[in-house]
Amino acid sequence: MITGVAHTGVCVPDCEAAVAFYRDVLGFSVLSPPYVMDGDAIRGDMGERIADPVMKAAIVGFGDDGDRVLEVIEYLNADGGDARQTAALSDYGLSHVGLICEDLGATRMALERKGVRFLVDGTADIAGLRTTWFADPWGVVFILVEKSKPARPYFAQWG
Repeated sequence: MITGVAHTGVCVPDCEAAVAFYRDVLGFSVLSPPYVMDGDAIRGDMGERIADPVMKAAIVGFGDDGDRVLEVIEYLNADGGDARQTAALSDYGLSHVGLICEDLGATRMALERKGVRFLVDGTADIAGLRTTWFADPWGVVFILVEKSKPARPYFAQWG
């Protein structure tokens, strides 16, 4: 049976640029630098989804956060699109990635100074959390979350 979440894949047009954004702007660690995957192994993995897949991939995250990482993927010989730029939050499928911070106001100000595009004007207080929403340069939506009870998981803040 399934025992955990391993990663969230983020498809981008430029793996190195995305890794730089996640590292330099959002503060992720590069856990596995960009590398090219091609050949029989990757064809066996996803060859039924993408004809002759060749990809550049990297893993970014936080070293002490286990398997909860972002896999940043650039397909080198398959055309992609930017449909996420116009996607609505209510569209079916993956809608956002949640990130934890200790001080929402300070984190938002720091990200704004680095040019991050926020999707809401301010912050909200909901279910024991403070939140605000932003997007990366490729349209992936993130919710930034400050927990009122840091020792508890984010979903157990209420009450």
